[in-house]
Amino acid sequence: MKPIIKPWLRSISVAFALLWLVGSCFVLNCQPAWADDGAQNFTFADLRYEDYSHKSFEGASLAGAVLLKANLEGTNLRGTILTMATFQRSNMVGADLTEAFADRVLFNEADLTNAIFTDAMLTSSRFYDATITGADFSYAFIDREQQMMMCEYADGINPVTGVSTRESLECP
Repeated sequence: MKPIIKPWLRSISVAFALLWLVGSCFVLNCQPAWADDGAQNFTFADLRYEDYSHKSFEGASLAGAVLLKANLEGTNLRGTILTMATFQRSNMVGADLTEAFADRVLFNEADLTNAIFTDAMLTSSRFYDATITGADFSYAFIDREQQMMMCEYADGINPVTGVSTRESLECP
């Protein structure tokens, strides 16, 4: 038997949750982050084969977006939400993903040469056959299996941070 929730109690709960959410934004000074083209939400967008080289998506949401074979060379993806996005076979040379939330993201066969993943959350993300020469993964959260796999072929030094890929992955 399901418990019966009185309608007035449900209304109060919804109102309280909404008030808490709005109040939190005032206290924390929530600011929307806008990309160069004035948009901030690319959730579930189909961006395959697009050229976003040297654009800024700082703080934007690309959750669930499909960026198969996209050109993101030199793109600013700092603080973005990338959960369940697909960057397979994308050009991400020199992309900055500092503090990105990239849970369950596919970077398979992507060119991540000189990319920066400092302080990124990369749990359950996959990097099979990705080029990581010069990529900086300092203080990033990476599954141990992926870390060890990348250590097998990690090399180079990131030209921006000066950190070696092997050192940033804490390779043995």
